[in-house]
Amino acid sequence: MIGTRIRQARLAAGLTLGALGEHLGVTHTAIQKYEKGLLTPTSSQLLKLARACSIRTEYFFRTHDVELVDPEFRRLASFGKTAQEALKIKVVEMVEKRVELLGVFPESPILRFEPPAGLSQRIETLDDLEACADQVREAWKLGLNPIADLTDTLETLGLLVIAVDEENPGFSGLTATARASDGRAYPVIAVSSRWRGDRQRFTLAHELGHSLLAGRLAPGIDEEQACDRFAGAFLAPKSAVIQALGQSRRNLEWPELFALKHEFGLSMAGWLQRAKQCGVIAEATHLSLWRRFSAKGWRREEPGEQVPREHPRLFEQWAYRALGEQYLSESKAAELLGIPLMLFHKQRQMEPTDAAAHQ
Repeated sequence: MIGTRIRQARLAAGLTLGALGEHLGVTHTAIQKYEKGLLTPTSSQLLKLARACSIRTEYFFRTHDVELVDPEFRRLASFGKTAQEALKIKVVEMVEKRVELLGVFPESPILRFEPPAGLSQRIETLDDLEACADQVREAWKLGLNPIADLTDTLETLGLLVIAVDEENPGFSGLTATARASDGRAYPVIAVSSRWRGDRQRFTLAHELGHSLLAGRLAPGIDEEQACDRFAGAFLAPKSAVIQALGQSRRNLEWPELFALKHEFGLSMAGWLQRAKQCGVIAEATHLSLWRRFSAKGWRREEPGEQVPREHPRLFEQWAYRALGEQYLSESKAAELLGIPLMLFHKQRQMEPTDAAAHQ
C-alpha cells in the first residue's frame, strides 16, 4: 500500500522518478523499488517524500482506499493523459479524507444523491431544459431566488464537491463516482480552486446537468450544449430573468448585467445568453451586444470585482461535528483537515493564531 501511495504522490506532484530521487538523495531505481514494494523507505525518507510531494506523511498510511469510476473530463486538447492522471490522484486523495470522515458517523450527515422523482424522462429540445431546471429546483426546495452557496447545496444533497488546486488551463471540470473499499459510492464533481466564482458555479451546474440528464436527451441533442443550457436555467431561472430584466428589451446596460452577475453568481456573458434564451432580447440584439462585449476584451476577463470563489465548507463542519460527538479524536480531525495539531487546537478554542502557525 505504501508503494502505491508513493507513486500516486509523485505523479500528483508532477515529479519524475529521477526528480524525486534527487530530493531524497537516492537513485531513480530506488524510488522505483519503493513504488513496487521491493524496498521500504525509512521514516526520515518518508518525511522527505512528503515534503517533496507537498503532502503530509499520514497520506502514506491511510487505509481508506477510493477508486474513481468512470471519470469524465470536460477538457481542452492541452489537458493530456499525464495531466489527467495527476489530477485524478489529487481528487482521490481529497475524496479519501471525506469518505473516511463520513464513515465515522452512525448515520451519514448527507443524503444519498438521486435525481428528483418526476423529472422529465425525455428532453426533446433545448427549450425543454427550462422546465427541467425548474423541476429540479422545486423538488429540492430551492425556490427561484439566487443560490447563495452552490457547493454547500450540492454537498447537502449527496454530491462531493472537490475544489482542487489545478492551474492547467485545459482543465474544465471532472465528474466521477468515488467507490470506497467498503462498497459505498459517492458522486463527485471537481473544479479548480483557482477559478473565479462564476466559472466555478457554472461548471458545477453544468456537471450536475450531466448527472441528471443522462439517458434523457433525444437523439440529435448535443449533451454539452444541453448541460450548458441546464446550467444557465438552474442558476438563473426563466421567471427570475424576466422579473429582473423585463418581458422584452431593446437594449441592456452593462451595469445591470454586472449587478445581476453578483446577485446570481452567473457571469455577465451568461446573463446575455439567458436574456436571449428567455426571449427578453432578439437574436440581432444579442449579436450586437456580444460584439461590443467582445470588443471590450470582456470575454477573457469581465470588468470590476469578481464573484467570490466557492469554498467547500461542509467537510470542516463535519469534522467538528464528529469531534463534538466523540466519533474521532482531535488528532484525527486535524489529520483529516490537513492542519497541524497545535494550530487545530487553537482554532477549536477560537484562539488567535499568528502567521507562523499556519506554515
